[in-house]
Amino acid sequence: MNWDDTTPEAPERLVEAVADGEDQAIEAALRPKDLTEFVGQERVREQLDLVLRAARQRGATADHVLLSGAPGLGKTTLSMIIAAEMGAPIRITSGPAIQHAGDLAAILSSLTEGEVLFLDEIHRMSRPAEEMLYMAMEDFRVDVIVGKGPGATAIPLELPHFTLVGATTRAGLLPPPLRDRFGFTGHMEFYEPVELERVIHRSARLLEVGIEPEGAAEIAGRSRGTPRIANRLLRRVRDYAQVKEDGVVTREVAAAALGVYEVDGRGLDRLDRAVLSALLKLFGGGPVGLSTLAVAVGEERETVEEVAEPFLVREGLLARTPRGRVATPAAWAHLGLTPPQQGGAGQGQQGLFGA
Repeated sequence: MNWDDTTPEAPERLVEAVADGEDQAIEAALRPKDLTEFVGQERVREQLDLVLRAARQRGATADHVLLSGAPGLGKTTLSMIIAAEMGAPIRITSGPAIQHAGDLAAILSSLTEGEVLFLDEIHRMSRPAEEMLYMAMEDFRVDVIVGKGPGATAIPLELPHFTLVGATTRAGLLPPPLRDRFGFTGHMEFYEPVELERVIHRSARLLEVGIEPEGAAEIAGRSRGTPRIANRLLRRVRDYAQVKEDGVVTREVAAAALGVYEVDGRGLDRLDRAVLSALLKLFGGGPVGLSTLAVAVGEERETVEEVAEPFLVREGLLARTPRGRVATPAAWAHLGLTPPQQGGAGQGQQGLFGA
């Protein structure tokens, strides 16, 4: 249940970590309300608990918080928990929505004392707004420019003390002056299967879905370490169990349901397997250029590079090298194929992995 819901794009794949309209509606009902209910991210949760408790004891607003990590790991959920723990309202916006300094000034000037401002995809904010945010975070004031040219005047505007919670999937794109102004930085890690099982059991209780431990484990193993994906797979398995079985999610039911949706035992879907299959069968395991590989699977270069490759690399099934994309021995094993032992297109792979 720990996932974000502020990304507007609808996912085209069942294993995509962005949230569509259905996800957002379901997530609102399933979100944990405090840190004790939040599953996983033990290190970040413990550190954040200390920050919030100390702020409450001082009777002060909490330090600004930066949360980084892949989509679907709980950044939005944690921002809402921060507001709840501090007994404060929360305002939610995103970096792409703030294209001018005036947009940010309008938001900041309407905040109330102690309010939490959640800024998703903070690295995509415009540079003028970013520079205004420096002063707002540090001095709780902004300078509003009135007029143009030589007659322009800067009017200082005092702001109430607020807590900024910034979320980003690409922390490296944040300029150092902005990163340095956050009092606490937490990096969200991918979840272990046992943690995802806890997420799935809690979601199943709230959705009133009967599920066996083995069924939860089967779904967790295919969820790519991401709670949002686990929750989405649970809903699809629930539908299958309701229509074709007795409504109870067992290991067999979960495997059959996810087989219908083409999500295999490691969480790979049709696109992932198409990329690996082309790399292995057409190019002997590589190395092969990205553009050539994209043409072979009938997808855009950006789709292969940004959608399929990150998970395949993280799973150790594919490697990016200066000479091109190369399959690892694990990729051959996963598709049940035998790597070439000598010569041919697979020679590059043998040199890299000794296969």
